[in-house]
Amino acid sequence: MRSIVKKWQGIIASFIVVLACIGCSQVPSTTFNPWEVVNINTEAKLFDIAFTGNPQHGYIVGSDTTLLETNDGGESWHPLDLAVDDPKARFDSVSFAGEEGWIVGEPSLLLHTTDEGKSWSSLPLSTQLPGGPIMVTALGENTAEMVTDVGAIYKTTDGGQNWKAQVEGAVGVVRNLTRSSDGKYIAVSSRGSFYSIWEPGMQEWEPHNRNSSRRLENMGFANNGQLWLLARGGQVQFSDPETKDEWLEVEYPELSTSWGLLDLAYRTPEEIWIGGGSGNLLRSSDGGQTWAKDREVEEVAANLYQIKFFSPNQGFIIGDHGILLKYNPNLEETDQQEAA
Repeated sequence: MRSIVKKWQGIIASFIVVLACIGCSQVPSTTFNPWEVVNINTEAKLFDIAFTGNPQHGYIVGSDTTLLETNDGGESWHPLDLAVDDPKARFDSVSFAGEEGWIVGEPSLLLHTTDEGKSWSSLPLSTQLPGGPIMVTALGENTAEMVTDVGAIYKTTDGGQNWKAQVEGAVGVVRNLTRSSDGKYIAVSSRGSFYSIWEPGMQEWEPHNRNSSRRLENMGFANNGQLWLLARGGQVQFSDPETKDEWLEVEYPELSTSWGLLDLAYRTPEEIWIGGGSGNLLRSSDGGQTWAKDREVEEVAANLYQIKFFSPNQGFIIGDHGILLKYNPNLEETDQQEAA
């Protein structure tokens, strides 16, 4: 009797797996793969990437004072050594406005350059700073914004000698933080239970409850002012462009998935890429209405947790274990020609 029960349990389990696989296989494949893996020879955890006013010249920052430089648009990278007090310091964010650049990290680290990174100076931060700096945005000559991991926002207009608080209250420990091109911020709480928005001129962050029972993973801004969110269970949702604080219907780019969605980025106003766990990468060419999977990237054994496009033809995806993918429009053209 036990053997019969076990047999049926095995059959049922297999049937469930088959159903799950069928659900996954319904997602069409992209007709091309415009991403190539760049060998950067590091196992460090990478956190951010930025380019100077020269699109050929950029930097990547990461754990253990990792700083990588490229002079050929990201085709190759070489490590740089910066003299900082703690050799285990973590570089969280890097940003440039022309030749002037900034790096922030932990513990309470701030670096500044005015010559495209030929030399860096360490600037002191107040011991009373609420939280640790996790994001910096270069805004122009001697001007930058810095945000801590509890949502404290500061601005300098004198090259980092003095910082003025932009918001009176903190938002609490954040899971993800995104800045729009016009200075708005959206922060997801550490537990993914709510999100908060701040706009220039506001005294406090404006909290919002999540609109479903699913934990928020990440949020950000589209170029047209819409918000997007990624939630557990493979959910994608966009705000209603016509009605503030209203959201369009939830989308599931891939049903029955067990891997999470981690980041979303627009290459063009209509083309969207979403990165996820286990090398999963999704593309929409119609603003998020339909989705296809780049199955060639699945061979990359890494979680793809940050996507950045600096222009329609220059983009990168950062993954764990030192993985870096570079967008190559020439690969796209080649694949489409072969498909034709």
